[in-house]
Amino acid sequence: MEKNDLRVVLLTGSHPRHLYVAHELHKAGLLTALVVEERETFTPQPPAGLLDIDRENFIRHFRDRDEAEHRFFGEASIDSFSSDVPVLRVTVEELNSEEVKEWVLSHQPNHVLTYGVHKISDELLKAFPEYSWNIHGGLSPWYRGNVTLFWPFYMLRPNWAGMTIHYLTAQLDGGSIVHHSVPELRRGDGVHDVACRAVVQVAEDIVRILQLRQRGREFPGVPQKSSGKLFVGTDWYPQHLRVIYNLYNNDIVDRYLDGEISSPPPSLITVL
Repeated sequence: MEKNDLRVVLLTGSHPRHLYVAHELHKAGLLTALVVEERETFTPQPPAGLLDIDRENFIRHFRDRDEAEHRFFGEASIDSFSSDVPVLRVTVEELNSEEVKEWVLSHQPNHVLTYGVHKISDELLKAFPEYSWNIHGGLSPWYRGNVTLFWPFYMLRPNWAGMTIHYLTAQLDGGSIVHHSVPELRRGDGVHDVACRAVVQVAEDIVRILQLRQRGREFPGVPQKSSGKLFVGTDWYPQHLRVIYNLYNNDIVDRYLDGEISSPPPSLITVL
């Protein structure tokens, strides 16, 4: 496949991590058009009625996430894309609309990527090309669904924090796996540092994989043999943060590297 034959449309969220991946694709000359879904407030307010310990942890957790993402990804902005990359901004209600479908198809993509958007409807999926992949923030099938870069830390398995590139299907995070991407764990890293490193690594990996597609390499994917665990948003409570901050003071990576915490490695699928 010649470089000019690769036409990639990315549907992504509006948070710094999402726009970082978009910018890395753009820098590599691999982004034809971009759909940006406006996501929820990045630093939410703590729910009413929390105990002081949980309120403090909640504020710390999301404050630190904001600081880490700006430290790793800078001031990523939708407006910083040059005029050669068309951008369509949508709300979650508009994501699966006929307008979005027609706009995506008008750019004649032969590759569609999604990252950080809500579930794509079956109708929209049917309009996408064969090479349509989701970039999922978690290692599937073990960590599917929501908050999936948090749960490995809660379960004291920091080496299971990573990303999955898989085919888009009607089953949430259940399509055949193209590639697992895991970051290097570095001393001093907290939960958000590892999450950010995972995004940096998957951005590098997806660029390399698409460059291999340019040279004609095929990626049929590996079917997921188990359903793993599908985490939903209501699985997570602020009280879960007590493990991260009060029990371990956000030094789970250091304790893992020191051998105090033991966790077997995941069986990863990689094409690089």
